[in-house]
Amino acid sequence: MPIAIWCVLVAGVLPILTVAIAKGGGKAFDNHDPRGWLERQSGRARRADMAHRNHFEAFPFFAAAVLSASFLQAPQARINELAIVFILARVLYTVCYLTDRPTLRSLCWTIGYLSAIGIFLLPVFVHN
Repeated sequence: MPIAIWCVLVAGVLPILTVAIAKGGGKAFDNHDPRGWLERQSGRARRADMAHRNHFEAFPFFAAAVLSASFLQAPQARINELAIVFILARVLYTVCYLTDRPTLRSLCWTIGYLSAIGIFLLPVFVHN
């Protein structure tokens, strides 16, 4: 299986990891009202929840990019490279969110987003 498909799996797991950090880092978690409880958190738990939400927002675009580029037979090595860049950027994005480094976090977000766009555009500009 191509590395890029494994990267889609990793991208799908990132939201779960970050919400686990959010739930474990705050006051006693309330499973009767998980979203309301997360809304009331602050500090690292709140930032982990915000990263969690952003991972869910980024996932569909990235997954569609990988699947589209693969279907349109873009060079798999290039898809893999950009998918790895996306994952690395998203992991660094998470670290920056958790450690409250907003400028660097925005840079990581931008790199991840541009890598997903790059995957989408591979079939247009790069041929086997």
